[in-house]
Amino acid sequence: MNPAQIDNPLLESLGIRLASLGRGTCTFELDIAPAHLNRQRTLQGGVSATLLDAACGYAGLQDDQGELGNAVTLMLSISYLGKVSAGRVRANARLTRAGRSIYFSSAELVDAHGALIATAQGTFKRAGGRDHAR
Repeated sequence: MNPAQIDNPLLESLGIRLASLGRGTCTFELDIAPAHLNRQRTLQGGVSATLLDAACGYAGLQDDQGELGNAVTLMLSISYLGKVSAGRVRANARLTRAGRSIYFSSAELVDAHGALIATAQGTFKRAGGRDHAR
């Protein structure tokens, strides 16, 4: 899937790129810039949360024809486990269970060397057209 097809202005403005997307999986990546850092000069927790939320959410969006649906986040739980200040980070997510309208996924945020920065588990609700997405 072409990153332009994800149509997510927030992710684009932060420099977050779609690295891969398949049925039940998704990876987003970010090259850390000074604007992504907090006062301690490490990746800001909100940026990490955005990466994890996006990856978890997108992991459950693709249908059998490869089209993306819409969903809203019902719950997202994050554990911050490490720090990173530079380089590329990747949020790798996978679908863990899916029903007709609710699905669950988990993700790991890792640095360029594979060190674990944060993990997340999320619950998402499939939504109708674009007017219903958050």
